[in-house]
Amino acid sequence: MIQIRINDTPIGALEGSTILQAARQAGIHIPTLCFLEKRDPVGACRVCLVEVEGARTLLAACSTPCTDGMVVRVNSRRARLARRQVVELLLSEHDGNCQLCERNEDCELRKLASDMGIQTVTYGGTRAAAKRDESTPGLVRDNAKCIKCRRCVTVCSQVQGVGALFPQGRGFATVIGPAFAGDLDGVTCVQCGQCAAVCPVGAISEHSQTDAVWQALDDPAKTVIVQTAPAIRAALGEEFGYPPGTRVTGKMVTALRQMGFDAVFDTNFAADLTILEEGTELLTRLKRALVDKDPAAALPMFTSCSPGWINFAEYYYPNFLDHLSTCKSPQQMFGAVAKTYYAQKIGQKPEDLVVVSVMPCTAKKF
Repeated sequence: MIQIRINDTPIGALEGSTILQAARQAGIHIPTLCFLEKRDPVGACRVCLVEVEGARTLLAACSTPCTDGMVVRVNSRRARLARRQVVELLLSEHDGNCQLCERNEDCELRKLASDMGIQTVTYGGTRAAAKRDESTPGLVRDNAKCIKCRRCVTVCSQVQGVGALFPQGRGFATVIGPAFAGDLDGVTCVQCGQCAAVCPVGAISEHSQTDAVWQALDDPAKTVIVQTAPAIRAALGEEFGYPPGTRVTGKMVTALRQMGFDAVFDTNFAADLTILEEGTELLTRLKRALVDKDPAAALPMFTSCSPGWINFAEYYYPNFLDHLSTCKSPQQMFGAVAKTYYAQKIGQKPEDLVVVSVMPCTAKKF
């Protein structure tokens, strides 16, 4: 442990920890944009600038290690004005279109501006060139909204191990995106959606099918049913102020029926089908291994429940493909069963039956 002072408060910090980590452990707030927990700091946004006694310039708290006896001032006039100017510069090139942005009430840049009392765009002029990439089923990219924080780059390369996004160009002309500033469908993107989950401003978002769902619900000739993943009934409650993990199954089903869905199903049913099919496939592989006297043949067997994982294996580990189950995911199995068995059971033509999936995974759209 080493001793530092932040805002005149003595703090014991682990040797090697950064100013930001020490401040957070002490309950002292330092704003950030590019920082991701448990990932290497990139110091790209400069929103976390603080004043350190003896330092010639302001330092980024996320990437500056603590030293014994360090004195840090988070809210000095110099640090406050610098952070405010950084946010003003980000706003000057950010084409937020806040009235229509899907991150309208959940935008970190907008919250930072509000916290800092920024009410006008101080710096006018050229903005980033707008390019909207809707080439993939799961994700939409909007370069005009990108603030180049690189969080998507970090999660794509360091967490997911995919590397579909990276910075290209220099200075104002920098573009965060696929190789050669192309579209996502031209690179090995597995559609996992983690980039959309960490983007602070909505530059990458889920490809919405909301309008298509309402269109189907409004069509009296269509029978519209919905399947909900187990995670959904536990995640929805948190959005409405319930403790994390609170199940709101009844409220969710009621809401779906009031929207106009003719039937509500649980993907758990199709997960049971998947278990039976994968279990049968595993037994078949084991019997084949015994007959051929080759225990290593196509064993072990991996589940095929996740489309994102299947994409990842196909791109990066093709030598594993023989070890993947040939079964569809539970969501896909339900779609097949609904269009065949269920459609026949209710006397409906498969083409007049619309199946909507409410899932926590953008790869399911792919």
